[in-house]
Amino acid sequence: MNNRHNDLLCIRPDIKKHQTFDNMSEEERFQNATLRPVLKLQNPLLLASFVNYANKHKGVFYELSLEKRLQYVETAICKDQKFRNALKGMLIGQFTVAEYKFYIQNSSKLNKRMMNLVIIRLQGQLQLLVADRLSKTI
Repeated sequence: MNNRHNDLLCIRPDIKKHQTFDNMSEEERFQNATLRPVLKLQNPLLLASFVNYANKHKGVFYELSLEKRLQYVETAICKDQKFRNALKGMLIGQFTVAEYKFYIQNSSKLNKRMMNLVIIRLQGQLQLLVADRLSKTI
């Protein structure tokens, strides 16, 4: 018997800060109930993926100022369709079938929300991105 639905929900971290309310849009409810927990669950993979992306692009990221690093993260996710699609796949693969059905009906709006959350998450962890690079050079 396949318990994928329950297994996925069980491994997701609880996020108490973001709640759902009756007056929220369905997209906002999905963002708080599904996207945020999936992003938190996939955080180590998202970080590793970005480090790999930066390294494959000649490590330019590591030579930039803090402000330019923030912009680099945003530009990489917004402009590089291949990287963006890889990130989306990492997240969508953690959806239940019901969540996926909702997602495909609202994919345009949800993709924007998803990528904005990824950008904010990665930008908020720049020190980890740089530390990962430093640990490999030592």
